[in-house]
Amino acid sequence: MFISNAYAQSASPLDALGLGGNIGSFLPLILMFVAMYFLMIRPQQKRMKEQKAMMDALAKGDEVVTAGGVLGKVVKVTDLYVTLEVSNGTELVVQKNSVTMLLPKGTLKTL
Repeated sequence: MFISNAYAQSASPLDALGLGGNIGSFLPLILMFVAMYFLMIRPQQKRMKEQKAMMDALAKGDEVVTAGGVLGKVVKVTDLYVTLEVSNGTELVVQKNSVTMLLPKGTLKTL
């Protein structure tokens, strides 16, 4: 009369393998990692790949912008350094990885 009936839980197929509670508790963590991969890691890798391709394609005569905001025309390219002409007779030697953007030809003339 005062004691309620106790019923057994139904068994799921995952319980037979011993994975019933473990996958359910790790599922939000796994979903967060997948979301972080597609929202942060993958775009950053793509951006780095494009930056490396741009640095490898630098050639004499290209107009570029450095990380410091210096605009110049490429005069000489070596493995690690780029020589930029920022005005007539003024040249700067900068590291190749400091070049952030390749400008369209003729941009420096319009400034």
